[in-house]
Amino acid sequence: MLAPVRSCVALLLWLWGMSVPVFAQAPAPDMSLDLTTATILVAADASPRERTAATMLLEEVTRRSRARWSIGERAATGPTIQVGRLATLRRGALATRLGAAPAPGAEGYRLLSTRDTVVVAGADERGVLFGIGRLLRSLEMSRDRVLLRAPLDLTETPVVAVRGHQLGYRPKTNSYDAWDVPQWEQYIRDLAVFGTNAIELIPPRSDDDADSPHFQLPQIEMMVEMSRLADAYGLDVWVWYPALDEDYTSEANIQKAVTEWAGVLGRLPRLDAVFVPGGDPGHTEPAAMFGLLERQTASLRTFHPRLTMWLSPQGFTAQWMETFYGLMARQPAWLTGLAIGPQNRDSLDTVRKRIPAQYRLRRYPDITHTIRAEYPVPGWDVAFARTLEREPINPRPLDQAAVFRRWVKTAPDFITYSEGNNDDVNKVIWSALGWNPDADVREVLRQYARYFVGPAYTETLADGLLNLEENWRGSLIGNTGVERTLARFQAMERSAAPRDLLNWRLQQPLYRAYYDAYVRRRLIHEQQAQSQALSALTGAAGIGSQAAMADAERQLALATQPVAQDLRTRVFQLAEALYQSVQMQLSVPLYRAIAIGRGANLDLVDAPLNDRVWMGEQFAAIRALPTERARLTALERVARWTDPGPGGYYDDLGNPEAQPHLVAPPPFREDPGPYHSGLTGFGSVPNWRMSWMSHAEAFYDGALQMRYDGLDPTASYTVRVVYAGDIYSQNVRVRLTADDAHEVHPPMPKPQPVAPVEFAIPRAATADGALTLTWQIDKGMGGAGRGNQVAEVWLLEKDSAR
Repeated sequence: MLAPVRSCVALLLWLWGMSVPVFAQAPAPDMSLDLTTATILVAADASPRERTAATMLLEEVTRRSRARWSIGERAATGPTIQVGRLATLRRGALATRLGAAPAPGAEGYRLLSTRDTVVVAGADERGVLFGIGRLLRSLEMSRDRVLLRAPLDLTETPVVAVRGHQLGYRPKTNSYDAWDVPQWEQYIRDLAVFGTNAIELIPPRSDDDADSPHFQLPQIEMMVEMSRLADAYGLDVWVWYPALDEDYTSEANIQKAVTEWAGVLGRLPRLDAVFVPGGDPGHTEPAAMFGLLERQTASLRTFHPRLTMWLSPQGFTAQWMETFYGLMARQPAWLTGLAIGPQNRDSLDTVRKRIPAQYRLRRYPDITHTIRAEYPVPGWDVAFARTLEREPINPRPLDQAAVFRRWVKTAPDFITYSEGNNDDVNKVIWSALGWNPDADVREVLRQYARYFVGPAYTETLADGLLNLEENWRGSLIGNTGVERTLARFQAMERSAAPRDLLNWRLQQPLYRAYYDAYVRRRLIHEQQAQSQALSALTGAAGIGSQAAMADAERQLALATQPVAQDLRTRVFQLAEALYQSVQMQLSVPLYRAIAIGRGANLDLVDAPLNDRVWMGEQFAAIRALPTERARLTALERVARWTDPGPGGYYDDLGNPEAQPHLVAPPPFREDPGPYHSGLTGFGSVPNWRMSWMSHAEAFYDGALQMRYDGLDPTASYTVRVVYAGDIYSQNVRVRLTADDAHEVHPPMPKPQPVAPVEFAIPRAATADGALTLTWQIDKGMGGAGRGNQVAEVWLLEKDSAR
């Protein structure tokens, strides 16, 4: 009888466990702290900047939640937030807990929460500010409610000493020139919340127009206001000041420049450092530059005694670089350090090795541009380059993290190069990683979404920003993720509260999601029309050249028929919304942007995404040929443009899907350095083929290479090349060699207008069945280092004995 009893007991126990699982696993206790009615208690000995930080806390919470916090110095009923320096707060009721962890270092803080109190204890004034920023990033602020979801007990100190961003109030920018003083204060606050401790201003005289129709104040007045704002929050103020005069060798010119700079910089309430670019703009040889800056440093220190002077060897030729290193070896006392960014011939690692150890290096990374940039988008589809151009809304969180981490040990300090708020996400990534280089990028994006848009977007917007970066990976036609990204943002849009839809930090990614999807659908549509047109040309021999061209033109005309107009309409609506919310100038005619390449990509939203303009010009020329045979021959070349014939090879350089013989750089996230060969670049002339609008390139003295294996040792080969490139491409001479031993052609200017050119390959170069082609430009150049750019290459087999 025992067995049945045991079975019944087991069954009852099993049923009991299934029916009341709550006893098997109790829910986690609610550890959240409701701060909706909190009072901010500021230490009695708080400095004016610490009180400013406390006011920021109150105002930012009110703006996001409508909670009515107050600031006082005495205990109040309800939850409290104690704000002050650690040395002061350690004397209070939480002294034991505050002292339980090691004290934070400079600019660091201790954050601690109990059941009814949050403590923000800064190591110093900046520590109080950044501790408040960290608290704000931790709060869930929604309509009439403020929650701290999980307890806080952390001590943090920034790893990087200089964490800044250039904020240039000048006509060239895509939004900044329209901002007023309150907007600038808000943006400076926003950056400080994520740990920024420096801003860099631009003087009234730079490589820019003298005025902007958007200016709220004259440049010098806004410069003074921005300096004052930064000082109120305890942030460093840098100024990027180019030396633009023709000659700094005469005493009269030097004195004129000293007087000019003093007249501008002497007006600033705060100035900690001046950074003078050696080029872009500027053209002063190093010895004269050193002489000028020694004088400027002495002059400016009469206004700002602790000012430091920084210089970049930007745009220097090889000869100037050697002169520069020689001058650095003399260890000038007036110079604090160097800024290394775009248009530097030598890498950060090289510069670090060649200058005396006492000079600091500060990075000046370009986070704002996608093409013709220090860190272009790797493998970008030409359709995006054609439409979004150089300065789009460009969240690239993982790319930026790769750039940051690559050189953080060599040169940790940074102030980024920015031309507007199009790179807002990138700024936050740099600031957060400057605080903690090992920070999880997605967690930074979660904080960005929660703080700037709202807790409901913590996960969806963070993932959406990562999705936007993935939109730019690989072939656009093949990237179906673009449609999933759009669907994600449309879901956010549908559920958004009215105030959320007015938030520019939600409007920006929405604009990109719609824009990307619209471009993709147009690209598919226009490429299909072109495929049909090319098919029509292949039948020209049967129906005649004129009929074939007419048929092809009918097919190409289909490409201009509207597609996805709902997406296009929403793109225009969001462009208007961004102009109204944050004065973003996405169009020249609509919003008075200074140029299309300066963020006005709305004006390119319908740019052709196939070769119809080029084909139309070809047809016009072919119709003028005197014989049908000539017309048919020319049409066949158009129809079979990429066909290298038997035994031949074709590479569309700049198209990652069609350049199998290119010696490619390492993956961007492994090594994002701008000094590799085989990077993708873009140029754009309206009547070019799409294949000419992208190219592979190498910089400065670097070589661009292609390698072939499996060639016929008995054959002769010809190389056909298209030397299309960007705006720098026409100013160089290019040389082509085979196997580094045989000259295919000597240094020569690139043909203008762009067209294919052919050269014989010496048979000795292919006798072993392999071939390496190497392109180089004249060595020693300065400036941007560009010009070694090749768009298309055919290797054509001739006279094979096989």
